[in-house]
Amino acid sequence: MRKFLSKYFPLIPVLIVLVSVSFPYGCANTTTPPTGGDKDTIPPVIKKIFPLPGSVNVPRHKTKIVFTFNEYVKVTDNKNIYLSPPLEKAPKYKIDGKSVVIWFESDLDSATTYTLDITGAIADNNENNPFPGYTLVFSTGDCIDSLMMTGTVQDCNTLMPIKGATVMLYRDHADSAIFKKRPVASAKTDDWGFFSIRNISDTLYRVYAIVDANGDNIYQAETEKVAFLDTLFRPTMVVSDSIPELAKYDMKDTLNCLARKSEVELNIFREKPSKQFVVKKERVGLRTAYLTFMAPGTVVYGMKMRGIPKEKLISQFNIERDSLEIWVNDQRNLPDTLKLLIGYDKTDSLGFLMPTKEEIPLVLDKKLRATLQRSSRRDIKHEDTICVMTAKAEPDMVEQYGFSVEFKYPLIEDAFDSLIFRSVNPRQQEKRGTYKVIQDSTNLRRYSIMPDEKLMPGYEYFLKIPYRKFRDINGFYNDSTELKVSLPNDEKLSSLTLNISGTAGCRYIADLLSEKRDKVIRSFLVDFDQQVVFPYLKAAKYCIRLTEDRNRNGIVDTGILLERQQPEKVRFYKIEDSFLIDIPERVEMEQDIKIEELFK
Repeated sequence: MRKFLSKYFPLIPVLIVLVSVSFPYGCANTTTPPTGGDKDTIPPVIKKIFPLPGSVNVPRHKTKIVFTFNEYVKVTDNKNIYLSPPLEKAPKYKIDGKSVVIWFESDLDSATTYTLDITGAIADNNENNPFPGYTLVFSTGDCIDSLMMTGTVQDCNTLMPIKGATVMLYRDHADSAIFKKRPVASAKTDDWGFFSIRNISDTLYRVYAIVDANGDNIYQAETEKVAFLDTLFRPTMVVSDSIPELAKYDMKDTLNCLARKSEVELNIFREKPSKQFVVKKERVGLRTAYLTFMAPGTVVYGMKMRGIPKEKLISQFNIERDSLEIWVNDQRNLPDTLKLLIGYDKTDSLGFLMPTKEEIPLVLDKKLRATLQRSSRRDIKHEDTICVMTAKAEPDMVEQYGFSVEFKYPLIEDAFDSLIFRSVNPRQQEKRGTYKVIQDSTNLRRYSIMPDEKLMPGYEYFLKIPYRKFRDINGFYNDSTELKVSLPNDEKLSSLTLNISGTAGCRYIADLLSEKRDKVIRSFLVDFDQQVVFPYLKAAKYCIRLTEDRNRNGIVDTGILLERQQPEKVRFYKIEDSFLIDIPERVEMEQDIKIEELFK
């Protein structure tokens, strides 16, 4: 052996070098990272469920549900683990190997069919591939309820789908049930606002939907939105695995998602508060104050201020009558605290509106008084010594709204006949014109100056407000100013004309909205069959919204749940099954809208 080693040992280093040269990319190479395989894009698959789907006589106490998957998973959104009918507390869960174990802190009800939905709650552990979803049905009684209903929840103003709303069914038909009890069946809406409530019993239900901010499955009127069905609902559809409305779709699968049929539509809205009282009082100037009320529609019987003659008070409600602005038309040095005595309908301790007289102190903040009453001359700004006003005219709006002039304080002297309106044509020929003055019905400090003549492209229009023609409650006069405006001359702009018929003496609000329905571009009040023109439009996609203005106040009114009053009806005009109107450059588009067909 010793002779063998002495003969071949010197050759070992040579062999090592030869091996390393012969296999340069061997597995021992630590400088090259492993390439790995293809990325896992397959979602988890359920391999086992306990108890089995459709199980009956499931124990009510310490009930556990186990979903076992083919790989390790995690819960990505525990709010999407949803039990119907819901319990007082949301389901709990834990991860046990490849299983998700779900349990409940309180006992289940007897002889009740339950559904446990885990759609949107689970994903695999490595690549975060979402589990498509599953709804487990079981019963604590001898049988499984077999009926179902479907529907859609949408915003009452935009008709856009509401994701994550809770749709709730009640056997108790009392108006108070939604405020005090959890529903007997419920479901969450998906990205398309669609819901299906499955395995419910054959009976009459009250149907509601809420945006459940705190997840308690009970309506909180002060903070949550609500929708309701006008009539009682009785389900007729029978649950079946072949019904497409019960399938779990990828929310990006637009074709299949939109093909699902809705039995009901629920328009969700935020209720105006019903309790009435003063929630805020603020003295915002020497002669200006605000009162804010909890609820709209404030009824005021009388108002006076101690030490101030009644005729010296000027007041104005906003259009919803939940905010009152008050001015004192008295140029004396007013005290730091003004005491306002107001009589109005206030909610008493039993929840009834009762005529009430209330004295409200309006205190001027010391810092504000110091600011308003500057002691040194060099601290006084020019705007502190004049009747402040804002005047504007938008080129694309001047035909509809004219020249807008708004004063910071109410006027005690005016001379609107002293305004000078003139035009200059393309040949630089000047002409004086006439106009009408319209005071805004919702803001007594705002005026519209409407030219009598038809405005022409290529012309320049001027409105001059002369010096010292207007005086406000502070005793100050206005500076002079002149506005200049011309109609848009971009040849790429387009126009849209709506021929509206079938109004039948009712008022409608016609709005042109942006593509996403989040911005009102133009608005018209329609009191009779007429043409409505939206001029000077850039090439884009728009929506046309028509609102039934039942009380003729010019705004879209919300609903009142306890009075079973739905929000005012809203419809969007469709062209070839699309709510979007694609307006290209340089076109004059015209559409006929028959109101009776749109709102039938």
